[in-house]
Amino acid sequence: MDSGPIQYALLCVAAIPFIYYAIALFSGWRFFGRTSTTPRKQPAFTPPVSILKPVRGLDPDAYENFASFCRQDYPEYEIVFCVGDRSDPVLPIIEKVISDFPGSHIRVLFGSGRDATNDKVAKLARLAKEAKYEVLVINDSDVRAEPEYLRTIVAPLADPNVGAVTCFYVSTDEKTLVQALQTIGMYSDFYPGIVVAWQLDGVKFALGPTIATSRARLAEFGGYEMIENRPADDLLVGRLIAEHGHEVKLLPYSIHTVADFQSLRDLFLKRLRWIVVMRHMRPWGHFGLIFTWGLPWSLVGAALAPSPAAAVAFLAAYLSVRIAMTVQVAAWGLKQRVPWQGLVLIPVWDAMAFVIWLASFTRSTIRWRDRDYYIRDGELIPVGVTGAGS
Repeated sequence: MDSGPIQYALLCVAAIPFIYYAIALFSGWRFFGRTSTTPRKQPAFTPPVSILKPVRGLDPDAYENFASFCRQDYPEYEIVFCVGDRSDPVLPIIEKVISDFPGSHIRVLFGSGRDATNDKVAKLARLAKEAKYEVLVINDSDVRAEPEYLRTIVAPLADPNVGAVTCFYVSTDEKTLVQALQTIGMYSDFYPGIVVAWQLDGVKFALGPTIATSRARLAEFGGYEMIENRPADDLLVGRLIAEHGHEVKLLPYSIHTVADFQSLRDLFLKRLRWIVVMRHMRPWGHFGLIFTWGLPWSLVGAALAPSPAAAVAFLAAYLSVRIAMTVQVAAWGLKQRVPWQGLVLIPVWDAMAFVIWLASFTRSTIRWRDRDYYIRDGELIPVGVTGAGS
């Protein structure tokens, strides 16, 4: 049967994600290729550093996570925790770390002293104010660092044009299929998108597990106090520093994170929360994702293909390119092992991510730390507050 113009038009649209995939492969080749053949040197720039850790509750493997920052190959640094109060179950773990590493300079602050919707950012406002040193390294409580971490992440700040440094993060000790699915989603979807952003528009964001900057750079936009009622504080810090004319440096380096979810529902809700926030912060970019979803468009292309061979070719091209993107980022770029079982999960992740994207258009609230919030004018408004739904 002859194909009509509508059918050909849909086939052309179905091929658009392959343009995005080609850009992602080119961007990954450029980004990771810059350093793949360059021998690593011991960084000479090692100013005193304050590591800031806002903490709430007990993460899996918390002791090992915290202890890894006491084993840094770095001349002078302190670790400053901020905990809500003395009843927090994480406090005994911090106290054990202090006891086991008496040579480390560790302080614990209690409470942010602020009334803010985003408790983590309120804690960071106090931590930044009370840090001993000018250079700050901010990271989440669920991350684990190798001994060279501080030297690596701080070194780019020697360039006065660099206002912040961030890096990738990879999961460690995966124990469940859900955790493996999350990891393959990072390698195949999130990180390719990041290197595309780097290629097309530069780095105007930061990734929460690691941000290295200075008090001076934070002060230029008003510090964490200015964003203590907003979501996506990591993205905002990078954006605000970039808007003040400084480079945000993304390193081809990864820190480890320990998964804090155990079920598919937890993963779904975490991803849904993130993408709903992105819909409010970058509405046109969020809508534009429609042209990056290769799986549903490849299924459309296969259904409309003029022959069975063409349909198989469409699907085979989709899977081949997606595997190539994943292997490029994970194995070549970040030097991580990617088992073939993980590659099988790529279409599963793509299907789930597409469903979450569709669901994000139906959500007026996000679920965060066991409470529902509206996002109004970029700020978090607890559900139930008078006027929040207006």
